[in-house]
Amino acid sequence: MSLDPPPYLGSLQNNIRQRPIPWDGAARAGTITESQLAKIRAVDKVRKEQRKQVVEGDLDGYRILFVGEPGAPGVLESASRRADVVQYILVLLSDLLQGVPALAKALYQDSDPYQHFVPLLAHSNNIDDPIPLLTSTVLSTLMANAQDTSAATERSVPLILSYLCGLTKNSNDAGLQDIAVMQYSSLLYSQTNRQLFWKQRSESVAPLIDILRKAAGVGGESSANLWSGNSTSRNGALEGLSGGVGIQLLYHVLLVLWQLSFEAEEIGDDMNDEYDIILLYTQLLRLSPKEKTTRLILSTLNNLLEASPSTLLPTAVLARLPALLQNVGGRHLTDPDLQEDLDKLKEMLEDYQKTKTTFDEYIAEVQSGHLRWSPPHRHQVFWTENAHKILEHENGKIPREIAEIMNKPWENDKAVLAIACNDIGYLVKEVPEKRHQLEKLGLKTRIMELMKDSDENVRWESLRALGGWLKYSFDNM
Repeated sequence: MSLDPPPYLGSLQNNIRQRPIPWDGAARAGTITESQLAKIRAVDKVRKEQRKQVVEGDLDGYRILFVGEPGAPGVLESASRRADVVQYILVLLSDLLQGVPALAKALYQDSDPYQHFVPLLAHSNNIDDPIPLLTSTVLSTLMANAQDTSAATERSVPLILSYLCGLTKNSNDAGLQDIAVMQYSSLLYSQTNRQLFWKQRSESVAPLIDILRKAAGVGGESSANLWSGNSTSRNGALEGLSGGVGIQLLYHVLLVLWQLSFEAEEIGDDMNDEYDIILLYTQLLRLSPKEKTTRLILSTLNNLLEASPSTLLPTAVLARLPALLQNVGGRHLTDPDLQEDLDKLKEMLEDYQKTKTTFDEYIAEVQSGHLRWSPPHRHQVFWTENAHKILEHENGKIPREIAEIMNKPWENDKAVLAIACNDIGYLVKEVPEKRHQLEKLGLKTRIMELMKDSDENVRWESLRALGGWLKYSFDNM
């Protein structure tokens, strides 16, 4: 998958290409050898066709030029004290890797082609130093072109990812973020690399999720606004996107997470547990400004829901994805792959909804960790028929999960606490003999605390719930 380089990187490389390097002086000073100089001149500032012909005719010689061999250090090692030469060589190598695909495979004839590149990622803490960025560009291109899966690559990928993570966290520079995200995409060609990327998710995935939350209009790290429908879209100039997220950055972030979703069987549930990915993608689908972003969103949702239907399909229904898919189907779509993914998602969700019950819907909502005023909560018949099942489901798992929900402050969505109090009140009313089970979880104590909450609805629902306990306490006196 070939993507055009971001403008900043392309401009930086062009500036370095145009700089005059006193090659003869460098050779006389011993910075480079005469042999290295000859090979550089043979491919420097010549036509692409000539350059390709020269390198393909001497792949072993150019391998030695860049990575060296015993007794003959590579040019980066011998010129390490000359920053201008190092920068020029990195740009030249990047150009050669792009123009001569066979060179990447040739470099891997060395047992560890990374040994003189990886240290350059830490060349300086100065963000204006181009050497680390040029190095990551070379390494990501090298790995992607060779599709290498050797032990040396497996050792080096985490080091490259750590450098790129630092760029994605730099929220003040969307250009650097975009460069890092595009290089992530280049690296995620193998299952091993995707697994390594996920292993470093606090550094790698989390900043990408933050970018998507900004685009969806979600403040902070909470998805409460999404569940309650209070997300905002403030930036009309970006066709519905919020937070100043440009369309290209959005597309590249979606591309990386789509690549990661091919590991959904292993990580899909964790992606949703940690990042509310189904809910977030539902909102992004609602705002998606282009077919190319819509296609990636739908394809990622397909990968996730197919891999974990029992846990993620209920969440998709709670997020109101089925209704949104109907709306998307009404758009003028020209991409056949997009239409195919849309139809698959519709069919998957329709089949699930034919078999699910209201009880299943309620269980899924509680297990999502977020409550909303969905129909079961206020439906007396639902509680009469299902209260016992709720208390007994998986050895009391649901009351424990409600207790976990209630122990959070929910400062941005107090309705969650009001709904939880409502549900506990119904459980006590319908199954009073089990109220001690709820008391052991601390629910009665928590409800008494919430009677002093700042939110009027929370106070009212907690009072109603506590009334059930008091009623049965008086009846037993």
